[in-house]
Amino acid sequence: MTRRPGTLVAVLALALLTTLTPACTADDDQVTLRVLASPELADVAPLLDRLEEETGVGLEMDYTATADLAGQPPAPGEKATYDLAWLASDRSFHLRVQDSAGRLARPESTAIMRSPVVVGLTPDTADALRARAPGGRISWADLADAAADGTVRFGMADPRRSDTGRAALVGVATAAADTGGALREEDVSCDRLRGFRSGQTLTGASSRELIDTYVDHQDAADALIAHESELLTLNAQGRLDRPLEIVHPDDGMVLSDFPLLLLDPGERAAYGKVVDWLLGADVQRELMRRTHRRPVNQDVEPSRELRAPVGNALSFPDRLSIVERLVDDYGDPVHATGDQVVFVLDFSTSMRGERIAALRAAFAGLSGADRSATGKFARFYRGERLTVVRFGGRVLQERTVTVRSDADLRTLDRIVANGGFDDATAVWSALDRGYRIATDAVRAAPERPVAVVLMTDGENNAGLSYAEFLGRHDRLGSAADAVPTFPVPFGEADAGALERVATATGGRVVDAGLSSLSDAFKEIRGCH
Repeated sequence: MTRRPGTLVAVLALALLTTLTPACTADDDQVTLRVLASPELADVAPLLDRLEEETGVGLEMDYTATADLAGQPPAPGEKATYDLAWLASDRSFHLRVQDSAGRLARPESTAIMRSPVVVGLTPDTADALRARAPGGRISWADLADAAADGTVRFGMADPRRSDTGRAALVGVATAAADTGGALREEDVSCDRLRGFRSGQTLTGASSRELIDTYVDHQDAADALIAHESELLTLNAQGRLDRPLEIVHPDDGMVLSDFPLLLLDPGERAAYGKVVDWLLGADVQRELMRRTHRRPVNQDVEPSRELRAPVGNALSFPDRLSIVERLVDDYGDPVHATGDQVVFVLDFSTSMRGERIAALRAAFAGLSGADRSATGKFARFYRGERLTVVRFGGRVLQERTVTVRSDADLRTLDRIVANGGFDDATAVWSALDRGYRIATDAVRAAPERPVAVVLMTDGENNAGLSYAEFLGRHDRLGSAADAVPTFPVPFGEADAGALERVATATGGRVVDAGLSSLSDAFKEIRGCH
């Protein structure tokens, strides 16, 4: 059969179109999603080309996500800047969405891999802490205790910006609260982390930045707080003089699950392809090999280094205000902080016996003798400025030290342990003296928090009256207004007058009768 030229051209054109059609369709199926990611996730970049080849979905990564994913998702009616977010943890972000009263919708979220926030210790430091720890099991409390006494210096990412730093701070604070549950408002009303914070010598906007800084300044810290995966990766890279020993704190850890979030619901189909690919057994093994994170796919057996149980997973707070308060109180880790506490202590004769014994035990405990978990978090720490004012019918003795060594603490202990007594009780004269010391401290260093702790077991029967004290306090001006008083009443103390002075100065009464004087002093420290 002879074909006419026009028919032949048509057949060839149809054949050519048939040949080209699959390629055009493949191009049409290609999707590129914009992803706001935590800096810690830069280690997944080598897998992204394979993801695009096998799914047709490319990820355009921006590694600048903050801890609470500021600005995301967009408000209703606004165009999304990013299609997805990939974070170390989305807990702070979800609390922000929860707090938005419906203005923000909680996006779909899928956990991709897991890693606990742990501690990497130099070998000598690990040995020293293990020797001091009950049963050789190192806890956050042990790390806080060693930071407070100056024997451990650590690096931690900035909790104001970093998922990892925030998870670390929540973990330490939860362990410090020692309630067995998630942090509550009352658990952070009195900061228990001053001693812990005094040991921080390195930080970074992200844990990647922190680790790079540590590699260049290994003599500046004895410990790094980061994800288990990051520390395993660091050890494997051979960048350290000596590998860090990875410790899972005995009092628990916060677990990050590196979730992928769908910010633009219009990209749900592509999001599903990415999630399915990432959760596949083969990719989960590759992620584990490359990043040292634990797989979420239960069909994938963890590698040898990841087979140890995570241990006690600590709960994250359920309210954004709790996290914000904790982060605000911790402040900028670049700037060292050191409180000043003025202890105004009643040494009238009625304090003889059990009461003075309790006072002396409380001071000894704060100086390091209290080896309980709460004692380790609440102890006096390096850089803290402490004043003891002993009084009876007048001021009997006063001494101020900045804690640099155990010798400074022994100086204060001797004043409390060996001081004599007096027959009268001049509460308001002694408190007036305490305020003059405190206001001088505020004027000399306005950035330093200062508080007064007043402990007495009797009514005022000498010196200034309460009204005279208030008048003198008012004349001290704004410096005095910055200093709260925390009265601790014993025995026959005038509870009404102490309540009034606490209210007038922005403090509160702490009732040692409900527990013990040691617990009362722990509760007060850091409340300002």
